[in-house]
Amino acid sequence: MGLNRDFWRGRRVLLTGHTGFKGAWLARWLHRLGAEVHGFALPPEGEPNLSRLLATPLAGETLADLRDAPAVERALRVAAPDVVLHLAAQALVPASYRDPLGTWTSNVIGTINLLEAMRRYDRPLAALIVTTDKVYANDERGLAFPETAPLGGDDPYSASKAATEIAVHSWRKSFLGQRVALATARAGNVIGGGDWSAERLIPDIVRAAQRGEAVLLRRPEATRPWQHVLDPLYGYLLYAEALFVRRELPGGLNFGPLEDEKISVGTIATQLTQAFDAPAWRTEPQPAIAEKGQLGLDARLAVQSLGWRPHFSTAAALAETVNWYKDWLAGENPAAMTDRQIAAFEDRL
Repeated sequence: MGLNRDFWRGRRVLLTGHTGFKGAWLARWLHRLGAEVHGFALPPEGEPNLSRLLATPLAGETLADLRDAPAVERALRVAAPDVVLHLAAQALVPASYRDPLGTWTSNVIGTINLLEAMRRYDRPLAALIVTTDKVYANDERGLAFPETAPLGGDDPYSASKAATEIAVHSWRKSFLGQRVALATARAGNVIGGGDWSAERLIPDIVRAAQRGEAVLLRRPEATRPWQHVLDPLYGYLLYAEALFVRRELPGGLNFGPLEDEKISVGTIATQLTQAFDAPAWRTEPQPAIAEKGQLGLDARLAVQSLGWRPHFSTAAALAETVNWYKDWLAGENPAAMTDRQIAAFEDRL
């Protein structure tokens, strides 16, 4: 079972969060597949910005806030989609401590606005709501969480995403039922070229390397389920297609490494600072926020349900990421670089 290019050709898709890192990669891939992509997101933030650099042609675009319910409903009706891929979110743990209310309203109320718009939409629809690996109640025992693990979350970001999972379950059971095939996707820590988000490991390393400075790490001993951006996006595409054709599927799936490699933040940082010929990393004397030290996902159900499997090891994902940034720093065209990596990934399928 692999990616069905015929399914996506001409398919009308509403993609939220298309101006973000993962969203920009997904918009590019959907465009290459021939889909009619309608984007809904906040305007691109910061410079450089992957969405601006790629300049992917869209069938339509709404630059607005998910918390603006009328704007969400208008965008859905204009797009008239067959598939909704919901990636838009306040996606950073540190930012959630600074603005917990904004994080909760964006992630929970924003998603509910979309669910309500779909409730009033009069056509059959498949919708995939992307949450995070951090939705599980993490007791720090170092176990990889299956989809049946209890939901939880201590920090505002994680808690908001667990609440989003509950809202999606409620709307699926209470309102959307037969007409909207609805599910959630929970991905691990995603890496890849073109991420310039604040307070995220690899963008921080790239920025520090450009300045010739040592990057500061909050928790070098922390472990995460690292994966290249194309691996979970491949899972999202498979999942959305299977939902659309009404296959019997779980209501939520994990997408992460199949091997529990337990690679620490410090190990990743050491490899990348060496790759970019940057100064050795340093540790913040006292991290300002609380974050979980160990996190892992059990993605075997996605393998069983969809035939999905990751195509990058952590080492290969890091190498692909480093190559993208190095080519960009050397002046290569970002769209051509991204297209080349997507094409190489498709050749493996």
